[in-house]
Formats: sequence, structure tokens, C-alpha cells
Amino acid sequence: MKDLQNTYFPTVKAIKSAAEKLQGIASISPLEVHQRFSDKYHCKMLFKREDLQQVRSYKIRGAYNKISSLTKEETKNGIVCASAGNHAQGVALSCQLLKIKGKIFMPAPTPNQKIEQVKMFGKEFVEVVLVGDTFDDSYHKAIEECVQYNKPLVHPFNDPKVIEGQGTVGLEIIQQSDTPIDYIFIPVGGGGLASGLSSVVKALSPDTKIIGIEPAGAPSMSKSIEKGELVQLDEIEKFVDGASVQRVGDLTFEICQQNLDVMTTVHEGKICQTILEMYNKDAIVAEPAGVMSIAALDDFKDEIKGKTVVCLVSGSNNDITRTAEIKERALLYANLKHYFIIKFPQRPGALREFVVDMLGPHDDITHFEYTKKVNRENDVAVVGIQLKTQEDLQPLITKLKAHNFFGDYLNNKPELFQFLV
Repeated sequence: MKDLQNTYFPTVKAIKSAAEKLQGIASISPLEVHQRFSDKYHCKMLFKREDLQQVRSYKIRGAYNKISSLTKEETKNGIVCASAGNHAQGVALSCQLLKIKGKIFMPAPTPNQKIEQVKMFGKEFVEVVLVGDTFDDSYHKAIEECVQYNKPLVHPFNDPKVIEGQGTVGLEIIQQSDTPIDYIFIPVGGGGLASGLSSVVKALSPDTKIIGIEPAGAPSMSKSIEKGELVQLDEIEKFVDGASVQRVGDLTFEICQQNLDVMTTVHEGKICQTILEMYNKDAIVAEPAGVMSIAALDDFKDEIKGKTVVCLVSGSNNDITRTAEIKERALLYANLKHYFIIKFPQRPGALREFVVDMLGPHDDITHFEYTKKVNRENDVAVVGIQLKTQEDLQPLITKLKAHNFFGDYLNNKPELFQFLV
């Protein structure tokens, strides 16, 4: 993409113009007090509920603002976008509302729920193409489509009109709050939301601190700000599909570098814990990227005491088939689920001895993979054990070693873990 470095910063006027354009298209989502978190962190905690938009995320704002700004001549061949899910839904709905054809490239691992939602919102106006493993893979294919067929690209974050559309979230927060806001916690993927929101908030409420949060496995904005230049990550963890990019935009990097007070990361396991907590205690169904702002609060618990704090609940496009993986990641992060290679002597009663004598009364075997082989003194099994407390781990390992059952511990060996489990 053309290097637009240092040439663009969104204005309040442009963001207000986007807000007018979005009337009747994007909802003015609630800014509501969350009492449980207010009590937990001893502050006034407000949730900005962008998960309640029609497309279940804020992405409709930027997508519609961009597409509606294009001329008939520009859209005569249709438009193109690349997205891991939420931007695609915003583009799809915008295409349907504006009666414009769109071709949407999505990574092959995108949750099926998001793919089906894109098709549902776009109806006959969109075509979905699954390609590659990451957003960046899909993006390269989208660029090829634009060049070959002379179609405009609706970028998910590195575009002025998209940034201005996302900025309307910040405009609403300032207008809705009846007290000055001390902190706003926001998710950062490519940086479109962070760029637009931070620009309007810094202009209208300059004392408000803006905290950007990325997944620990995809810290592209954090690394770029740290080095003072755009960084492309060689590899990323793709679990937080709505916020995992290898390279942020040149526009968004420049704006975020100037406007964000803190840029930090949160572990994917902590994100999973937060998803389960929000569902079990608040009946809020959120996707991984949607709870990143909330998942980061523990790292700021002393700083936000007595303050007015806004957390953006940014999306709820979660596929129910991912629940088992989310629970697994949460338990691993909490040090409650552990995987071992267990050595079993080839003699009667060995398995019973392991279960009865090695495991505690509250330990639960959740995974057991074993194949008996001939002519061996010992065979091995991959065993997953869920503990009641993390303090139970070391006594278990000590007991396994003392009775010659211990083969290896897999949790801290990621390559072996992924191969065996």
C-alpha cells in the first residue's frame, strides 16, 4: 500500500461527519455501569457494548463510512475486502444496504459462525472466498483482485474513512458519560479503532488515558511502537482471530504512536478465562478480541482505583464449537490442567496403581492416549490431568517420579505438546 506516513490524522469534524452518515445504520450502543467489576476494582466501571450492534461488533461503522463515500464510478466493478470476520460482516451489510457487489477474502481458519454471518448479511451482493491461514494471506489475494479487476479495496483498518467511522465509538463515549473519564481500555488489532477513538478522545477529553491491548501472541503494534518503526512479525498466534495481524497499518501506527498512553498485551489464556467469566457471571457472549480490554484490567488494578473507567466490549461473534478450546486454554493458563507422558510397566495392575495411588481425590483424568506395544518393559501414554488447585502439581510430579511413572511434562514443551495433544 502507498506510504501515507505523517500525512493524515483524523479530525473531530471528520468523525462527527461519519457519525451523521451512520445514523440509522450503526446503533448508538449503550455505555452502562457494570457493578460487579466496579466492586472488584473499586472504581466506576463502564462497558461500551459494541457487541450489541447488528453485526455484533463496531466494524459496521468503518465499513459503511468507507463504502458510502465511494462514487458510482469507483464501485461499478464492485468492491473488495480482506477480513478475519468482523470487518467482513460490516462490509457485507454495507454492500447489501448500498446495493454494491462485494468480494470478501477470509482466512481459511475463520470460525464457521463468522463465515455464515457474512453470507447472511451480504445476501446476493457478496461472494466469500476462503484463502490462506492469516489475515495477511487473505489481504494479499484481495490486492491481486483489486489490481486485476480495477476494484477499490475496503481496508479493515488502514484507511482514513474506516478510521473516522471507528472513531464514532469514542465520540459516543464522550457524549454518553455524565462524568469525566479517566481511562479507556480498547482492543488493538490493525489499529483502526484505536486510531479513530484516540483521536477524538484526545481532542475532547485530553486528560483521559487510553490503554491499547493486543493478544500476547500477535503484538505487532506493541513491537512497532517499542522500536519506533513499523514491524512485521514473522509468526503470530492466530487464536484471537479478530485482533491478530502480522503488520499494522502505516496510518494507524503513526496515530497510535502519538495518541496511546500505554500499549500492552494480554495472554490468550487470560482472554479465555475472561470469556468464560463473562458468560457464566454476566450472560455476555463475547469473542476473544471482544474481551481483551476487560482481560487486561488485573494489570492496572491499583492504577484504576477510584477512577472512572471505560472498557470496550467490542464483539460477540463467537463460534460455540470453540468452547472446548476456550475452556482448555483457560485451564492451562490457570495451571489447573497438565499433560504428561506416563510410563506404564507391562504388568497387571499398573493402570489401577496409577489411578488409585498416584492421583489425588479431586484429580480428574481428561485425556488418555495409550497403545500397548510388545517386547517392551514399559509403555507410555499421554495423559491429561485436571487439578483442583495449582498447588497440587508439584506433589503429583514428585509422586510420579518416586514410583517410576513419570516420563515427561508437556505443558512447557510447546512443540512436543502440539504434536502429541
